[in-house]
Amino acid sequence: MTNSSSPPTPVQPRHRAIVAVDIEGSTTRTNKARASLRNAMYELLEEALLISGIKEHHRDVIDRGDGAFILIHPVDDAPKTVLLTTVIPTLAELLAQYEPERPDHRFRLRAAVHAGEVHYDNRGWYGEDLDVTARLLDAPELKRRLKQTKARLILVVSHDIYRSVVRHGYDGIDDASYQQVVQVQIGRRRQRGWVQIPGVSGYTGLTA
Repeated sequence: MTNSSSPPTPVQPRHRAIVAVDIEGSTTRTNKARASLRNAMYELLEEALLISGIKEHHRDVIDRGDGAFILIHPVDDAPKTVLLTTVIPTLAELLAQYEPERPDHRFRLRAAVHAGEVHYDNRGWYGEDLDVTARLLDAPELKRRLKQTKARLILVVSHDIYRSVVRHGYDGIDDASYQQVVQVQIGRRRQRGWVQIPGVSGYTGLTA
């Protein structure tokens, strides 16, 4: 008997804007509490995306247990500027307004925005730009900066997003509110990250 298999699917890049979120300190919570936090995180994230005009058919979701990656298709209805001017600020506002029945079920988020090429096979999504996003989101310096503030959400954007979107000062984007304070290693390359606390203009008040 001979083994047969279908030919491998060609590796094809798909360009996506990437929004990622992660719940702060989720590993210190019980599984029951984490279930509540996950439900709340997804509800708030879904509301922020819909308010921003990013419909379900515009995106794919990667679940990370205590967080999620949203892969947004490159369509005119969902430009990258909307991620910074509407999605993230709306999510921060919804999170600030969220008051669960149990005070210990309140939570804060780290968020990351990047864009690049991703790939898909029958096991799921993968690719270097997802790795970049994950490293930025989990950067120790970003976690430390969140601990320094009372804000419910902190944002890091990749250098690609800073270069192509933030620094140009499009309507609703204050480039002065971003600080280049994060560096992560991806293979042999360093990736810089720019940090912002949504809703804070100019200098963010973060300390080195």
